[in-house]
Amino acid sequence: RPFYALDTRKALGGYVFDSIRNDPRYAYGNQVGEFENDEQFAELYGGWSAGLQNGWVRRWTAGVTYHRNRFAPVPDESLGGPLPEDRELAYPWVGFDLVQDMYQERTNQDQIERTEDVLLGFRAGARLGYAAEAFGSDRDALMFSAYAQDGWDLNPKSSFFVTGTVSGRVESDGLRNGMLSAEARYYLTTSERTKFFATINGMTTEKLDADRQVLLGGEEGLRGYPLRYQAGTSRALLTLEERYYTGWYPFRLFHVAGAAFFDMGRTWGTDVTGATSDGLLKDVGIGLRLGSSRSAFGNVIHIDLAFPLDGGDDVDSVQFVVETKVRF
Repeated sequence: RPFYALDTRKALGGYVFDSIRNDPRYAYGNQVGEFENDEQFAELYGGWSAGLQNGWVRRWTAGVTYHRNRFAPVPDESLGGPLPEDRELAYPWVGFDLVQDMYQERTNQDQIERTEDVLLGFRAGARLGYAAEAFGSDRDALMFSAYAQDGWDLNPKSSFFVTGTVSGRVESDGLRNGMLSAEARYYLTTSERTKFFATINGMTTEKLDADRQVLLGGEEGLRGYPLRYQAGTSRALLTLEERYYTGWYPFRLFHVAGAAFFDMGRTWGTDVTGATSDGLLKDVGIGLRLGSSRSAFGNVIHIDLAFPLDGGDDVDSVQFVVETKVRF
């Protein structure tokens, strides 16, 4: 039972996850190793709010989390880097969220011909916990995460949104698995059926856990290059896109749209596999978008044909990418 509306006063929930899997490592678009990851995760939480007051919502949450990872080599397979260190973290935590009541109903913002609730206001939250050996952890660590987002209408035809997140844990030797990410998005209605979209996003890390990778390629938005093509400790990506909404609704199953796009991005730093950046990479392309009218989540099927403008002989001259996203 989450905070399902702005005026919801109480929340209660739990989550349990248990898996044993082989996690791959990638460099230059190829799998270079893998390791076994035996993971267990469980969390219980409760929340309280005074509801919507003077255009703002304040929510407090508290809970307990248990997260364990145990790693092992896969027989007859290369690790592709060091074997990650086992982790066992058990900790209580408290969280706070602040939401401004400035939602608007819009169409063709991030989906196709669906009514969307778009926040043109401020939202932020933070969560702080402490893992200790007394609670069953294998180390003492301060666990933290926070986010903030805001949005504005610049004029009747354009809007701008920014988002930032930070997370990590502080152990006896300093910050571990620190991640800082940010994104800016710009929308400009250019005609009744077209819209210009621009976004820039980036991420930087500090002492990232060895089972994590910062990747950039076709799956991460650099569509003219193989999936997971670049790896590093930081990344940045710029996308420019002109969107066209056809109004076509075949068999009342999919709303059809198209896009012409330009991507530019790169990574920095040396990855856990030893891979380094190839520098700035660019691509151009065209794509077909199919917005499902039957999906409860408004998923959008992306079918893209992209052409790399940089890269070596290991990059095909044309990339064909098909994937499902929650945004256009």
